[in-house]
Amino acid sequence: MIADGIQFAYARAFPPVEIKAVSQALHVEPRVVAPPRTASKGMPLSQILALGALLLWLYSPTLFHLVRQWSHDSNFSHGFFVPLFSAFVIWQERSRLSHLTLRPSSWGALVLTAGLCLLVLGQLGAEIFLARFSLLLVLAGLTILFAGWEYFRAILFPLAFLLMMIPIPAIVFNQITFPLQLLASRVASAVLPWLGVPVLREGNLIVLPGMTLEVADACSGIRSLMSLATLAIIYGYLMERRLWVRWLLALASLPVAVAANSLRVVVTGLLVQYLNDPEKAQGFFHEFQGWLMFVASLLMIYLLHKALGLFWPSREAS
Repeated sequence: MIADGIQFAYARAFPPVEIKAVSQALHVEPRVVAPPRTASKGMPLSQILALGALLLWLYSPTLFHLVRQWSHDSNFSHGFFVPLFSAFVIWQERSRLSHLTLRPSSWGALVLTAGLCLLVLGQLGAEIFLARFSLLLVLAGLTILFAGWEYFRAILFPLAFLLMMIPIPAIVFNQITFPLQLLASRVASAVLPWLGVPVLREGNLIVLPGMTLEVADACSGIRSLMSLATLAIIYGYLMERRLWVRWLLALASLPVAVAANSLRVVVTGLLVQYLNDPEKAQGFFHEFQGWLMFVASLLMIYLLHKALGLFWPSREAS
């Protein structure tokens, strides 16, 4: 009887807990987690084609005059290769670009609007440089608007390289060519007396005993400068991974082109003086001499790259 009473008192003090109740008490509601952010899908092919057709319609007059200038102005004939190389770079990076996450940004609409405003200003004001430059802003704005900043940074180099296809404005071109003419004539008038050729210089005119040489616009070196800078950028991209070496090769094209053009004027003066043949200063031989100096300039860029690799080898070479 006493044992039964103790058991009854213990049961009232500590009632049994069912397993179901404990499991319900310990049950915790699952935390709601936001679904992971997925990459935006690219534009359908039909929309890309429609957008490309619209751009072609807007810029058809601008592109027509641009290609025509490439064909008729030898100073900017390298423009044909610039868009081809930019397309090659994008095609070469297609695998990396396909793995980028597309995050469209509304800032692209602002860049796009700025580019279209430049197009209108260029066409109304007959300023072809603004109309041509606006194409790059429109392409940049469309890239940011539909693909995002990360994608824009990935194609920044081929997009910026398109600047090399746009001819320099005439007002800037004239400000560059005349100092280059004077520099070439000064160098030639300083070197030729050391080689036994008496010289009298008057501006960009070099008076020799046999004839007078004029360092004209075509002999200023601007043609070789633009072409050499373009090829130096292409060479640096294809043959070098270090960014600072690429920049150095591109910047080195300026003094190399000036030196090669001055050497061309010196060689012309020597041929006229010692061969006593004024025809050597013009015509086919003069043009061939310009191509020969351009090849020599490319060789100097190549030797500079090899020298940099010799004194500062890259990690891959090490």
